This record gives sequence, C-alpha cells and structure tokens, in this order.
Amino acid sequence: MDSPSTRNASAGTGIGARYTLLLIALIWPAQLLSVIGLLARNAQAQIAVHFQTTQIAWFSLTAALVGTFVTPFVVKAADIYGKRRMMIVITIAGLLGDLVAATAPTYAVLLIGKGISGLYMPIAALVYAIARDVFPRRLVGPASGMIGGAVGLVALGGPFLSGYLLDHHGFRGVLWFLVAATALSLVALIAFVPESPIRNRSSTFDWAGGILLGTGLTAIVFGVGKGSEWGWTAPSTLACVLGGLAALAAFVLVEKLVAEPMFRLELLARREVWTVFLATAVLGGTVFTAGTVTQLLALLPAIPGVSDGLGYSATKMALIGAPASALIIVAAVAAGALARRVDTRILLAAGAVCVAVGYLLIAEYHYTAEQLLVVGVVGAVGTGIVAAIAPIMIIEAVRPHEQALANGMQGMLQGIVTAVVTQVLFVVMANDGTTLQGTRFYPDSGYVDAYRVVVGLAVAGLLLVALIPRLRKLDQVEVGGATPDRSDELAEEVEDR
Repeated sequence: MDSPSTRNASAGTGIGARYTLLLIALIWPAQLLSVIGLLARNAQAQIAVHFQTTQIAWFSLTAALVGTFVTPFVVKAADIYGKRRMMIVITIAGLLGDLVAATAPTYAVLLIGKGISGLYMPIAALVYAIARDVFPRRLVGPASGMIGGAVGLVALGGPFLSGYLLDHHGFRGVLWFLVAATALSLVALIAFVPESPIRNRSSTFDWAGGILLGTGLTAIVFGVGKGSEWGWTAPSTLACVLGGLAALAAFVLVEKLVAEPMFRLELLARREVWTVFLATAVLGGTVFTAGTVTQLLALLPAIPGVSDGLGYSATKMALIGAPASALIIVAAVAAGALARRVDTRILLAAGAVCVAVGYLLIAEYHYTAEQLLVVGVVGAVGTGIVAAIAPIMIIEAVRPHEQALANGMQGMLQGIVTAVVTQVLFVVMANDGTTLQGTRFYPDSGYVDAYRVVVGLAVAGLLLVALIPRLRKLDQVEVGGATPDRSDELAEEVEDR
C-alpha cells in the first residue's frame, strides 16, 4: 500500500513551479516534431523552386526514413543508458542536422541535413516514457494528456508562424527557426528534466534484430510513400513492401533465438497491450492525417470543371481553424484529468465517436467558412481526446520498465498507419482528379469520399476499442520514483494489490 506521505502527495491539487517547468520542457520536444512537419510541408514549394528540383518529396521522406530506422536502437539505448541521456543525444543530433540544412548550398546537402535531423524523431516515444517516471502519480495522467493535446497549440499557431516566416524570411527563415527551436529544446531538457530511475537490466544490443526491424519498417514506409507515384502494383513498390514484410518475419525469428532480444515479443502476446496498440495507432494515425483533406479543400483554388477547392488564403484558413485548435487543447486537458476517475476505454471510445460524427458532418457541410468553423469543432474534441488518452492507455497497459519499449513500438505502428492512411486518402481524392500544369486538383466528390474514409477508420478504431480488456487505473500503476533495481518487483506488487 502507499505510504501516508505518498497518499498526502497524491491528494495535492497544485502542480507547482518545478513540475510546470518540467511539463513545458517535455511538451516542447514532443510537439516540435509536429512543428517541423507543418513548416516543412509549407516550405516545400519555395525549396523546390530555389534548388530547381523535381525530387522535393525527399525533403520530408529522408527524415522519416532515418527516424523509422533508428527508433528501435534509440529506444533500446534509452532503456539501458537512461531516457534523459538519450533525449539529449538525439536532440544534439537533430540540432546538427538542422544547422546543415539551414546552411545547405545545394539540395543534396539539404537532404543530408534532413537525414541527420531524422535522428531526432524517436523523441516523442521517450518523452511519454519519461513522463511516467518523473511525475508523481497524481500528475501522470494530466501531464501525459497535456503533452499529447499540445498538438492543438501547433494547429492553432503553426499556420500563422509558417505564413510569417515564409512571407518575410523565405524557406531559409523556416530552417533557421527550426535550429532555434531545437536549441531551445536542448536547453530545456538539460535544465529541467531529471533522469529516469528506470533501467533495463540488459546491457547488450541485439544488432541483427534492430537492423531487421528498422530495415523492414523503413522499406514499408518508403514503398507506401512512393506507391501513388510508382503505381501500387509496380515491381518497385511491391519489392519495398514485400521485402519489408520479409525483413519483419526474419526479425521475429531472430528475436526468438537471441538471449537478449531488441524487443521482447511476449509483450505483444498480452491482450491488453496489442489491443491498445492497435486501437490507438488506428485512431491516432487517422486523426493526425484527416486534417490534410481539409487543408487541400480550403487552400486549392476553385476552377470550374477542374477543382472544387475553396481558394482561401493560409491566414484565413488559420482563423477558421482557430476555435477547433483551441478545443483540441481543452478536450485533451479534460480527458487527461478524467482518466484518473473514468475508464480510459470509455474516453477513447468517446473520442472515436466524436471523430466519426465530426467528419461525417464535414462530408456534408464543407462549402463555406462558416460551415467549416462550426462542424469542425466536433472532430476537434475527438482529436483532443485521442491525443491525450492514447499515451495514458499505454501507461495503464505496461509496466514501468516496458514503457519506453511500448511507446516506441506503438509509435512505429502508428507511423505505418499514418503513411498508409495518407496514401489511401490521396488515392481516393485523385479518382476523379485532374492534373493541370503539374498540380493535382480534386472535385468535390473526391473530398466527400475522403471524409467518408476517415469516418470508416474512426468506426474501425471504435470497434478495436471494444477489444481492449479492463486496464489498471492510473492510481493503480507504478509511476514516478521507482528504483532501478526493483522495477520488476514493484510492478508485480502493484498488480497484486
């Protein structure tokens, strides 16, 4: 049972200056990935023109491929050497890559910089893992919810920031902003984040397993990412996807043979773990991708017989989306607070329902700014709930010494889902699309069909939530301050209570 001092601490309501600074120091690196993605997408056009390249897709794809490959190694190293230490290491690597990209004289050098910065991509998995270790029990749920829900801040301010930087400083301004943002992340980590006491007793690396897993996932992401360009049945696409699946099959075999595997596959044999992974990956991959459809709808021009876009400016679209972005934050904070008292399966199901209903409404009402503003708030509530509850459910499903591994595995699975959903949405929209002067335009039917796909995926996620067994509540899981040499025993004691 908890000691009196622990119970008294848990009963407190204030977060305090120390934990406020810690929370900010963890929110910043986790959401910096979203900022990087948003700014990079918006800067691509200027970069393509400046460097006179037709291979602009590699600007984003390079970092994604590197990040996918290194994630297993980073997560394993964090378990052995410490989560904070590895967060600092990969942030330094990301900063170096950002500096190379910002000063790049050629497109090839720019891609090298983006590849180096891809080493930073596993940061989110480590942020959620260390939050469990360094916050007191009463704050783990709200803190995890706020870290996830802070994506609303990116959605709220990101478009305005992007427009300002591109309009006044060009793509170089965007790249230098990323340098400054990553440097700030490094300072915050060093100044305010303590090291996690949780360690994995193993000190050896399963290099073969890591290479097979990283290569397999990278090949699948690359094949899916290029599928619409190459053709879904093209030999190159099939080679990447099938080759990736073969590497994953070999990974499973290797993990069963080695004494110290990269990932302990028995974790996935537990129903509470694999069901949480599937449900959160499907819902997370869906909500973080669906906004792409609305962005295209709003920003592409209206051309009779060619394009049914609304032709809004980026600033106007940012203003339309501001209420929804604010609601994402509010919903995430509320969901994180409720998670201590309400079954998280109910909360995640509520998020899935809001996403389904919200995008069903958008499919019918998306022809004016007023319609987008009003109906968009329903899906925004669902997005905030999903963003907050997903990391909390992983905390409830695994033990402290499994946390970094679980976050890494769920993150990789969600990355695959995101890549697949993105391509599916573009394929659906392009069915009756028209290419004019190298740009793809979409009819209204394409947008409607894409929204309906989002609704179907949200319903699929809801059905997956029904498979999740009852999980331990946040007040029953071992969090914060566990000693490294007793993590297994402490987790087992909690399960026995």
